[in-house]
Amino acid sequence: MSRKKRLQKKMTREERRQLRRKKRRKRIIVLILELIILAVLGVVAYGMFKLDKLDFNILDKSRLDVYKDTGPYTNIALFGLDSRNGELEGGVQSDTIMIASINNETSDVKLVSVYRDTLLQQADGTYEKANSAYNTGGVEDAISLLNRNFDLDIQNYVSVNFNALVDVIDLLGGLEIDMTAEEAFWCNGYAFETAQVTGKEMTQIKEEAGTQLLDGVHAVGYARIRYTDGNDFKRTERQRIVLEKVMEKAKKASFSTLNKIVDEVFPQISTSFSSADLLGFAANALNYNIVDTSGFPFDVTTSENVRNHSGSYVVPIDFSSNVSRLHEFLFGEEDYTPSETVQQINNDIIYLTGVDESTTAMQSDFTESEDTGDE
Repeated sequence: MSRKKRLQKKMTREERRQLRRKKRRKRIIVLILELIILAVLGVVAYGMFKLDKLDFNILDKSRLDVYKDTGPYTNIALFGLDSRNGELEGGVQSDTIMIASINNETSDVKLVSVYRDTLLQQADGTYEKANSAYNTGGVEDAISLLNRNFDLDIQNYVSVNFNALVDVIDLLGGLEIDMTAEEAFWCNGYAFETAQVTGKEMTQIKEEAGTQLLDGVHAVGYARIRYTDGNDFKRTERQRIVLEKVMEKAKKASFSTLNKIVDEVFPQISTSFSSADLLGFAANALNYNIVDTSGFPFDVTTSENVRNHSGSYVVPIDFSSNVSRLHEFLFGEEDYTPSETVQQINNDIIYLTGVDESTTAMQSDFTESEDTGDE
């Protein structure tokens, strides 16, 4: 008789019952672990399937003019395109240019809008408006413009067109935005144009001061207003307000809503991030918080007297100082010393415009002076 059978013979009926119970529990635990693994793999596979809807664009890193590593920060270029025919990677104006900087240690996010008419050095060494880089050289030239002029290390981007933002806001149920009567008037005008471009219906909102629930075409219309006090400076502030409110609502949205957004909006987005990168961002999405926003340049004026140029330009006052303040704002670097390239750009801008440290700055930050009463 084998040793196993002898041991079983010596066991009492209760002992055999307990042994069978232990084996059953072990099988149940193994089954549960297998189900958990299958569920995780299913979620990842579903996420990969959804991410496949995105327009992935692999960049040539050697063309991005990366200056130096900024430490525990992920810096991303965000482009909002006036793309009437679906173009996402060049040949269109980048009406919105933002830098999103994520502190990887705290998950804090800071946003900086770069005024689209800012006089900056282009890839060929000439000087033009910031938004011309995307139009003439595509995404790589637009990113390299930010790195070269601001001493940054941006290597990834996300580009969307107006249609995408309209769809996202509609699927989230609209945004509540506080407006002046003047803003409400212009919001209707821009919403009418946006509705025509996107093929949406448009119903006018009340042209009065106060908080109103804006649908997609009106929220995008609000973000495009530039014919009020503050012009483009105020417009970029509105864009950051809309982006913040979209993020707030998206974090509270149901899975079914987010799924609809993915299905309808992802085909309208171009990015250089890999599927793995985006899944990593998604896993941490609820932890991200926009803690501060601003516009660049900080000290600024406008000029129609730029050597060998025509039109109106946004001109930084003491460009080097503006870049130093940008590094302090984004990364907490005090007394940052700009690169030789930035210092040369500073001298070139003075030569081209005559704008130097003695020039009086225009108001470009309206956060503290917001007035929502009737005008």
